[in-house]
Parts: sequence; structure tokens; C-alpha cells
Amino acid sequence: MFRKRVFEIIEKAQEGDIPSAIFDIAIIVLITLNIVAVTAASFDTFANAHSVLLYRFEVISIIIFSTEYLLRLWTARDKFPNSKIPYLRFIFSASAIIDLAAILPFYLPFVTGFDLRFLRILRLLRMFRIFKLGRYSEAMTVIGKVLKKEKEKLITTIILTIIMMFVASTIMYYVENPAQPDVFKNIIETTWWSVATFTTIWLGDIYPITIPGKICGGIISLLGIMLIALPSGIICSGFMDEIYKEKKICPHCGKELG
Repeated sequence: MFRKRVFEIIEKAQEGDIPSAIFDIAIIVLITLNIVAVTAASFDTFANAHSVLLYRFEVISIIIFSTEYLLRLWTARDKFPNSKIPYLRFIFSASAIIDLAAILPFYLPFVTGFDLRFLRILRLLRMFRIFKLGRYSEAMTVIGKVLKKEKEKLITTIILTIIMMFVASTIMYYVENPAQPDVFKNIIETTWWSVATFTTIWLGDIYPITIPGKICGGIISLLGIMLIALPSGIICSGFMDEIYKEKKICPHCGKELG
């Protein structure tokens, strides 16, 4: 019973569960303060003047986040009651991986043999704490469901986009290389042009100057707009379906279902 009550408290609060609501708010506030602390630490003046304060806050945060992770691991049997391997299911779940990534940067430096530059990169993982907010945000939960539901379509779209970018890079290389050998040096370097073109980012120093190159560039730009718009359409459609399902709204008339 005690473990089940702990599980109820650390999970997203149900209506009327005050201890669980207080826990949720406390974690959200702590995550927000951590984001502020990480941002403030990027300013050398602030970091040098308040290094002790920032370190103490980091230690307190790690203790709380680590305790939360261990409690979630302990109550995995309540989260996955029908699973034969609830602890493994929890450890390899997306939310648990995010939780672990949020605390790892603190513990890993204590392991000898790491290059100092590598340890500096590991500090970037602290920003994973922002993703912990997804557990307490209804909107982010819905987006997560949509991405999981539409993952096959999104993967297909991404693969198609990569193929089209490679084809575009190959075409532009053979068209523009004779006129601009220093700009379109090879297909790999030309890929940067196709990425910028597909995503509609303007690159002032890389552009076609030949008539065939300009024609191909225009066609590729139009294809890029259509391809980049595909994932947005898939996500928006899935998002609306999820909203209709959550609120029990008829997708045809827009009225709530009884």
C-alpha cells in the first residue's frame, strides 16, 4: 500500500490529490530554476561571482532528482502492473532515459579517466531537465502521443527528404561545378547548399550563377517547400485527431459526444 501511495504521489496528480499536486508543482519549480541556473552559468561574470551558490544549488537539485528517479524505479511495478520485467521497462522508457540524462552529468566527472573537454560537453546534458516538464504538461503529453502514433509516416518523410537532398546536391554539383569549382567543390559540400535551400535558409555566398543552375535551384526550392511542409501536416493532423479523441469531440460536426 505504501509503495502504491508513493507511486500515486510522484505520478501526474489526479483531481483532488493535494500531496501529488504539491509534488508536481515543486518539481516544475525546481526544473525551471535549474534552467535559469544553467543559463546564468553561461555568463562568466555571474558564474565566477556565484560559483559556490550555483554548485550548492546543483547538489540539492541532484539529490532531489536522484531520489525522484529511484522512487520511480521502486514503483515501476505499479506503473507496469502487467509486465514481467517492470523495472527494465521503466529503465528503457523515454521518460526514464530523460530523467537519467538529467542527473548523469553530475556523477560522471567522479569517474576517473575522462578528458576535461569531454566533461564540459557532458554539462550540456543538464538541459535535459527541461524535457522533464513534459511529464507534467498536457500539451507535451499529447504531442508525444502524436509523434509516437505518426512515427512511421514521419520517418518515411524524413527518408524521402534526405534522398531528395542528395539527388538535388548531385544535380547541382554537375550543373554548377564547371562554373564555380571553388563553391560547389564536391557532392558532399554541395549538400550544405541543398539543406539550406530545402529549409529556405538564404546563403549569400553559395548560389547558382548559370541559367541551368538557376532553373534547377528554383525547382529544388519549390520541392523543398513541399517536402518540408509534409511533417507539419502530418503532425497537425495527428494533433487534431488526438484532441478530438481526448475531448470526445465529433470530427465531423465539432460537437462534444455524450
